[in-house]
Amino acid sequence: MAHLLLVEDNEASRDMLGRRLRRRGFDVSLAADGAEGLAQARALGPDLVLLDLSLPVLDGWTVARILKSDAATSSIPVVALTAHAMAGDRERALAAGCDDFATKPVDFEALLAAIGALLRGGRARV
Repeated sequence: MAHLLLVEDNEASRDMLGRRLRRRGFDVSLAADGAEGLAQARALGPDLVLLDLSLPVLDGWTVARILKSDAATSSIPVVALTAHAMAGDRERALAAGCDDFATKPVDFEALLAAIGALLRGGRARV
């Protein structure tokens, strides 16, 4: 069973997406801000991180850069999640180190496909 870390500050979104992922067989850890997400990624070594970009304490852009610059976490795939997709945000997220990008509300089936591809070592566009 793959272990996912969901870093999302909106409690309702975190709860809903976490439950849906668990129903699909994933082990899911939750973090409510960027600093907590970074600490959990380092401590737990999840198979994949789902990372909201608009987070308190440390934003998702910063978290992605730190994760990808640290040898201990650089190989963990990161999928950026955002409700505020502006022109250039996808490219900016990829430049920060995210492996894929999804807008909210999340197309759950497309997200599952991207997670599956990234866990198999590939890349998939959400």
